[in-house]
Amino acid sequence: MAQSVSRIFIAGHRGMVGGAILRRLQARQAAGEALELITRSHAELDLTNQTAVRDFLQAERPEVVILAAAKVGGIHANNSYPAEFIYENLMIECNVIHQAHAAGVRRLLQLGSSCIYPKEATQPMRENALLTGVLEPTNEPYAIAKIAGIKLCESYNRQYGTDYRSVMPTNLYGPGDNFHPENSHVLPALIRRFHQAKLDGLDKVTIWGTGRPLREFLHVDDMAAAALFVLDAPKAEYDAHTQPMLSHINVGSGTEISILDLAHLVAKVVGFQGKIVTDPSRPDGTMRKLMDSALLRDMGWSPQISLQDGLAETYQWFLQTTDFRA
Repeated sequence: MAQSVSRIFIAGHRGMVGGAILRRLQARQAAGEALELITRSHAELDLTNQTAVRDFLQAERPEVVILAAAKVGGIHANNSYPAEFIYENLMIECNVIHQAHAAGVRRLLQLGSSCIYPKEATQPMRENALLTGVLEPTNEPYAIAKIAGIKLCESYNRQYGTDYRSVMPTNLYGPGDNFHPENSHVLPALIRRFHQAKLDGLDKVTIWGTGRPLREFLHVDDMAAAALFVLDAPKAEYDAHTQPMLSHINVGSGTEISILDLAHLVAKVVGFQGKIVTDPSRPDGTMRKLMDSALLRDMGWSPQISLQDGLAETYQWFLQTTDFRA
């Protein structure tokens, strides 16, 4: 039985993951669970502003905080704006986690990223691979910020006895994703590129890199379900599965696909019938990133949405919501 809470602050509710978590909590609320959901837009609350975050949490006094807010982007964005990625993510984590503790919040869940693991980590990547090697250079600033978030939670738990947990998702996609032509992740970037190519009647599409890197993908609704599953798990059960590991847990689908095969799958879903070519002059990034999600599976959670079904749903959402010629 999931533990009921009354007041939950969802930081980042307008993002893809935060929005999916909010939808799932709203469904629980509609089903009769006694929840009060607290949200603020960036215009209403700048999470990089320490004073604003302090005043907000002191006034609202939530019982639970879900930290889904972050500055995120693909290889191009990480390479172009490294200072922004490390600064903004560090500030968000420091402000929210510290001020949550100062406001008496006993339970917190923060979302990280699979990029926390070393570039040459043994595959699939287990939680104890953290800090055992050099990070992937293309997203090192972001990864360092997310590692700091894990260590913040660990440190507050150790010193103050809080129950602050971290989940590390694999590559996510789904409704609410960012389809920016330059700053998006690989899957939404492919959807946009193939759709535009279909509209323009192109006979080929070029993808970055060799197409050989392997990636794991998880639908954002599965991620939302996993996040709340971890949040609701009794502390003794969570600790039993994560200790003597670090205080974070992986969330993945357990399956992987090459970027080239992914491109062909996206082309099929979109209806693009031209040729797909690779551009080896562009960076591949890490050649393989598969999460070992055995700890979470052992706790009783598993994903429900296949990649093909999830892609079809995401493409329909893209058509309904995105000005793809902008």
